[in-house]
Amino acid sequence: MNKAWMIGALAMLGGPVLATAQAAETERTEASQEAQAYIISPQNGETVGKTFKVKFGLSGMGVAPAGVDVKHTGHHHLLIDKDELPAMDKPMGGDVIHFGGGQTETTVTLEPGEHTLQLILGDKNHVPHNPAVVSEKITVIVKDD
Repeated sequence: MNKAWMIGALAMLGGPVLATAQAAETERTEASQEAQAYIISPQNGETVGKTFKVKFGLSGMGVAPAGVDVKHTGHHHLLIDKDELPAMDKPMGGDVIHFGGGQTETTVTLEPGEHTLQLILGDKNHVPHNPAVVSEKITVIVKDD
């Protein structure tokens, strides 16, 4: 069922019902204490072409598509050139790249210059876990091909 349609239908039932649905939706899912997200490749400081592959790593938790409610699982989100992490109490939006299908790699095309890459795991609803499972931020240098 379409999420926007569902929220619209709840709104017709009254404000308190909608507020309760939104509160439940943004409740943070517990992360495994051993969880670590990391970027397998490229390496920090590596020089890459304009189009390159980014491979995601995760230990201490499992990868599952968005919408799948299994304890200690989530899916990756990629932040490119972001100074700050997304809000921890709501679903991540269009300012991050979502991999809701459970993907563990992607191909990225960037303009020449220095760029940063970072991963953050999201739960079934794209909300960061508690505590957040975030990779170290790495820097890549994109060369003119």
